[in-house]
Amino acid sequence: MSTFLQQLFNALALGGVYALVALGLTLVYGVMRVPNFAHGGLYMLGAYLSYAVLTGLGWGYVPALIISALGVALLAAFMERVIFYPMRNAPHVHSMIAALGMLFFLEAAVQLVWGPDFKQITEPVPGIVNVGSVIITWQRLLVIGASVLTMIGLNYFLKRTLTGATIEAMSQNREGARLVGVNTNRVGMLTFAISGALAAAAATLIAPIISVSPSMGEVMNLKVFAIIILGGMGSVPGAIVGAFLLALAEVFGGYYISLDFSDVIGFAMLVLVLALRPQGLFKRGN
Repeated sequence: MSTFLQQLFNALALGGVYALVALGLTLVYGVMRVPNFAHGGLYMLGAYLSYAVLTGLGWGYVPALIISALGVALLAAFMERVIFYPMRNAPHVHSMIAALGMLFFLEAAVQLVWGPDFKQITEPVPGIVNVGSVIITWQRLLVIGASVLTMIGLNYFLKRTLTGATIEAMSQNREGARLVGVNTNRVGMLTFAISGALAAAAATLIAPIISVSPSMGEVMNLKVFAIIILGGMGSVPGAIVGAFLLALAEVFGGYYISLDFSDVIGFAMLVLVLALRPQGLFKRGN
C-alpha cells in the first residue's frame, strides 16, 4: 500500500505540471482555434530563465519563478502579435508552420546561450517528508500545492472576473464577442501571455526534479497535445483530467511494467480512449 501511495504522490506532482502547461495551450486553442506548436518552447525557455536567475544572478527561487513567468508571458504576447495575428485570416497550416519555426528558433537560441548540456536546478526546499510509510520530497509537495493553487486561481479568474469572461466568450464565439464590444486583439494577447506564464511556472516547478535541456520542450509538446486531445480540444476541465490521467498512466505503468515503456503506456491509453470516444472525454467549452 505504501508503494502505491508513493507512486500516487509522484503522479500528482507530474500531473500538476502537465495540467498547467496543457491549460495554457487549451486557452490559446479555444481563443485562436490554432494549435500553438511553439508552446513547448515557451515551457523550455521558462526553465532556462529560472536557471539563469538562480545561478547567474544568485536570486531566490520565488523571484526566479516570477521573473520567468513574466518574461515568457511577454514573449508569448509578442508571438501573438508578430506570428498569429498577421495570419489570422490565412489557412491554419501557415500559423502552425510558423509556430514550429519559433519552437526550433527558441531551441537554437537556448543552445547558443547556455549550450546543449543538461542543467540542474537545486531544490529550493531540500529534504523529505514522512507521511506514514510514504516518503515524499518537499519539492514534490511544493509542485502539488503550487499547481493546485494556480488552477484554482485560474478558474476564479475565468469564472469571476470580467476579463476572464471575455476570454471564455471568445472561446465560445469569437465573432459574437467582437460584435458585443469585446476587444478581440487585446484578449488574444492576454490569452497568449497567460499561456506563457503557466508554461514557465510549470517548468520552474518541475526543473529541480528533472534535468533542464533544450529538447525538453519537444517532449512536453507531444504530451500536452495528447492531453488536450484526450480531454477534448478547448475544454479546460478536460485538460486537467487528461493531464492527471496521463501522469497516472506514466508513473504506474513505468513502475509496474517498465520505465522504458512509461511514455508508450500513456499514449496507448490516449489511443484507447479516443477509439471509444473520438471527441475526447469532455466537449469544448465544458
